[in-house]
Amino acid sequence: MLDHRNLNTLWASIIVETLFRLGLKIALISPGSRSTPLTMAFAQHQKIETIVILDERSAAFFALGKSKQLGLPVALVCTSGTAGANFYPAIIEARYSQVPLLVFTADRPRELQDCRAGQTIDQVRLYGNYPNWQTELAIPEADLFLSNYLRETLIQAWERSLFPTPGVVHLNCPFREPLAPIKVTHSLEIPPDFFSDIQESYPLVSSCANFAPPTPWLNCERGIIIAGLAQPQQPELYCQAIARLSLFLGWPVLAEALSPLRNYAQINPYLISTYDFCLRYTELASKLRPELVIQLGELPTSKELRQWLAKNAPKRWIITPTQENLDPLRSKTIYIRAKIEQLSFPLSEKPISAYLQLWLQTEIKARKILDQALASEQNLYEGKVSWLLSQHLPFQTPVFIANSMSVRYAEFFWVPGNSHIVPYFNRGANGIDGTLSTALGIAHRQQSSVLLTGDLALLHDTNGFLSRDKFKGHLTIVLINNQGGGIFSYLPVAEYTSYFEEFFATPQHIDFASLCQTYKVEYHLITSWESLGELLNPLPERGIRLLELPCDRTLDSQWLDQISIIE
Repeated sequence: MLDHRNLNTLWASIIVETLFRLGLKIALISPGSRSTPLTMAFAQHQKIETIVILDERSAAFFALGKSKQLGLPVALVCTSGTAGANFYPAIIEARYSQVPLLVFTADRPRELQDCRAGQTIDQVRLYGNYPNWQTELAIPEADLFLSNYLRETLIQAWERSLFPTPGVVHLNCPFREPLAPIKVTHSLEIPPDFFSDIQESYPLVSSCANFAPPTPWLNCERGIIIAGLAQPQQPELYCQAIARLSLFLGWPVLAEALSPLRNYAQINPYLISTYDFCLRYTELASKLRPELVIQLGELPTSKELRQWLAKNAPKRWIITPTQENLDPLRSKTIYIRAKIEQLSFPLSEKPISAYLQLWLQTEIKARKILDQALASEQNLYEGKVSWLLSQHLPFQTPVFIANSMSVRYAEFFWVPGNSHIVPYFNRGANGIDGTLSTALGIAHRQQSSVLLTGDLALLHDTNGFLSRDKFKGHLTIVLINNQGGGIFSYLPVAEYTSYFEEFFATPQHIDFASLCQTYKVEYHLITSWESLGELLNPLPERGIRLLELPCDRTLDSQWLDQISIIE
């Protein structure tokens, strides 16, 4: 039965029904957001067995074995980004073993490619010459001709996986939002100023001497600086350069937790850390609306910030030394191809404007409310972990922050301070694969380090513990165990309770104490905030240890909704 709730559900249900009529018996799903339309379509089909396996590499080899047994293609489904890359070993084996597989990699649409939209890589011809056939499907549209095209493409894919020699067929499947089966009607109007204010980017700046601040910056009081994802080699110089720009213009600095700014807070007097929390209030967000924006590096993770920028569409300058497009909002942007440290600004300080004062007062109020709420929270709320880490870790501690909710809670709650903590992250493709191994690489032969991760991200890479005997140094793993993918509780698909737990939250009831015993890793079960604080400072000098905090993702997802800065 076809699902007409929106274009994506219709498209995905045509795919699944066509495969069923061709003879598909079983589908292997690895959970993710962008693949939601395909996941829901397979989950809802009554006559196709659908199995969820967290690790894409394990899922692919499971499918390989099942296809060997059936002698028919088995379907594999994953989300966008590096998830599909984890299918690669099994795809190579299928090629040389002549085993039929149908691989569906969900993807973002063309307009979100090559602009650092999250969890996006080039997935076309991802598996090189190993598939029998590979193609990218069209974007879903409510069009009879395209529906016919989709059906015939699936028939061709099935046949090419079997004849003349069995093997892999790869279909890359781009989807626009909404990804959940929300009923949506579509309309598009091109605004009158769509092509206005288009101008070339600034050329690459090789030195600070040949850069003059653009006139619009000098004449604007309602401006903000957004310090996004950054891992500068000299973080203090980076923070100083941003402070000079902020003081010179009299603009606030909205600082992502994954930039060094929050850990060098005394350098930046106009630092704003609670922007995600504040922008949730419509009236306040309207008062804070900027006219101009300077973006340093990639945009912060915050969805609230991105939606606010998209809604208000201020003119935006992006300062980056790379030649990449760093604007997933596809708005009006002007590039300055330079490092912020290269640009020279006078050591002067503008009087504090009413707009800047509003930001600073809002930050003080919001920070006080959040800090009081977190300080009084006795339950093991996962958001409080980032708050504690930011205040308790030793000076200059390297911290690797895993993707999904770990990185988001850090952005919500990481307290500005002067600890010079060094944040690390894998936000290139935003996947959870390789989390433990990356953290071990960072900590190897370095100062004692910390990994903040959720249970699924850690389980995805437990083989990283195999490097324990070669590892030199210390890594403390702070494990938020909420038995599943906490990030999905924040997405619209959480409302579809019949499928949510099994296909999206994917709880994994693992005894981490036993897992640590298997790999000879030190283990501690954390039952109070006091015990966690005692284990964070000082850190050991050698070995690997895991600190497990059992949390409730359902309650945790509701925590912020109970806090208000509006009186």
